[in-house]
Amino acid sequence: MALGQTAAVFDVSDATFEREVLERSKEVPVVVDFWAPWCGPCRTLGPILERAAQQSAGAFVLAKINVDENPQIAAAAGARSIPLVIAFRDGQARSSFVGAQPESEVKRFLAAILPTQADQLAKQGGELLIAGHENAAEERFRAALAADARHPAALVGLARTLGGRGATEEALALLERVVGVPALEQEAERLAAELRTRSAAPADHSELAALEAKARANPLDLATRIEYGRALAAARRYEPALAELLACIEADPHFGEDAARKAMLDVFGVLGGEHELVQQYRGALAGLLFR
Repeated sequence: MALGQTAAVFDVSDATFEREVLERSKEVPVVVDFWAPWCGPCRTLGPILERAAQQSAGAFVLAKINVDENPQIAAAAGARSIPLVIAFRDGQARSSFVGAQPESEVKRFLAAILPTQADQLAKQGGELLIAGHENAAEERFRAALAADARHPAALVGLARTLGGRGATEEALALLERVVGVPALEQEAERLAAELRTRSAAPADHSELAALEAKARANPLDLATRIEYGRALAAARRYEPALAELLACIEADPHFGEDAARKAMLDVFGVLGGEHELVQQYRGALAGLLFR
């Protein structure tokens, strides 16, 4: 039935699904065709999908899954009836259909999942940013947002660009608008935590030392102690930062509209949930807040 393994059309198994479909879909749309040799409608639909993939010039790729040989992923995808076609982008299933469809309907389905102008501009912006061409990257991200004001990748990319040059408030405002793509929502949260933490950086070591002296001179001055904790975090001295902030929460859990708790959560976001310090201090924080 298949045209054979090519760059555009290839077989996927239970073992390779995550790499070949989920991870690959972060770079290019992946259309998955769940089929079986005994399925008559599959023999009708398959060549239409394969021909479209071959003719797309790399705009999308087609992954073929024989449900008889790969029952685990077929069950996970809910392939109770085949042919089942699911389109993946950014590691997520975006759209699907069941049963053989005329070529005109298949083309409409594929057109809806192909990269838009905003997608292409955002991708170019990301590549330029990695290459160090910040001004050109910013132009691409802004052009993408002109075409699609809520484009998640463009919002994150522009926020990263602006944050890198110190425009923290504008960057944070952009990150608040990121919705719809879980992976990019998580990236936006991490970047926002990083930017808020970095914004408290002292000018130099002497300023940090002066802040420490002021905090130690008056332990009841929680505003200064929180400022000192945030400055420690900005200097990447995360363990003493978390200890200082936790002590402030112990003194007054809601001081400054929960400023110490929010600062701790930002440090958690910077370090990641699996970090040893995060696991240690998350438990300590919960113990204080819910005792």
